[in-house]
Amino acid sequence: MILRFHCAVEHLDVWSASGHGFSFVIAYASRAGHGFHGRPGYVASWRPLHRSRSAIKIAGSPFTTFADAEQACNSMLKHLTA
Repeated sequence: MILRFHCAVEHLDVWSASGHGFSFVIAYASRAGHGFHGRPGYVASWRPLHRSRSAIKIAGSPFTTFADAEQACNSMLKHLTA
């Protein structure tokens, strides 16, 4: 299954997707401006969908491109469901 991300919070550049009992979020961070602050790039994280647990950042975050973050999320989903 390939995750299909959709814009969750437009003015903050946040996208989300879910599949096989897991939730994934990609958020864009920058050093200044509105939104999330931190190292510039796309930060990807996951958590179990039906449990109250903190999100876990995917190794390699922040990614340079959204496509890289999306690929990392899909790879993590494959790992979690293997």
